[in-house]
Amino acid sequence: MSTFLTFATGAAMTLGLLAIAQRFRGFQAQKPQDYAKLEPRVDIRKHLSGPIRCEGVIYGPLGRVSSRFTADMEGRWDGNRGVLAEHFTYDSGTKQDREWRLTIGNDGRIVAEADDLVGKGSGQQEGAALHLRYTIRLPESAGGHALQVTDWMYLVDDKTIVNRSQFRKFGIKVAELVATMRRLDA
Repeated sequence: MSTFLTFATGAAMTLGLLAIAQRFRGFQAQKPQDYAKLEPRVDIRKHLSGPIRCEGVIYGPLGRVSSRFTADMEGRWDGNRGVLAEHFTYDSGTKQDREWRLTIGNDGRIVAEADDLVGKGSGQQEGAALHLRYTIRLPESAGGHALQVTDWMYLVDDKTIVNRSQFRKFGIKVAELVATMRRLDA
């Protein structure tokens, strides 16, 4: 019995250390300052403005694609306040609309609001990257769970953004999204 306890304790400690390492060295550990010197510089008032086409996939907790989607987006700005309207179509045929209400401060800080968020989201644009954190409530048809989201958007060129998002419940990753967003010529 003591050999089993030693093994179980060692396994639990190893898993705990791996979780801590991932938290402080992985996706969650990125900081906007990591991208401060990269060009071109993202400005959401410019890069999330006008018509935008988005294509992406959602990975389930085991890393397999669970859903694919396209979205037509439209960004409108009045100074430092903007609205990003999103119209999603999933491979299942399901459609979803969301409207983000965004405010950007002179220091690049972002406040994000949407009807399916729990409270407000917050983030920062810096260099070629944009970071947001928020809690989203899934529709009842998807279980109604509240998930903590970490969004990173990386500006590739003047018209293309790559978005990577992780969704967590109780600190455990339950989904990941990867998408491209391309501004369309007006």
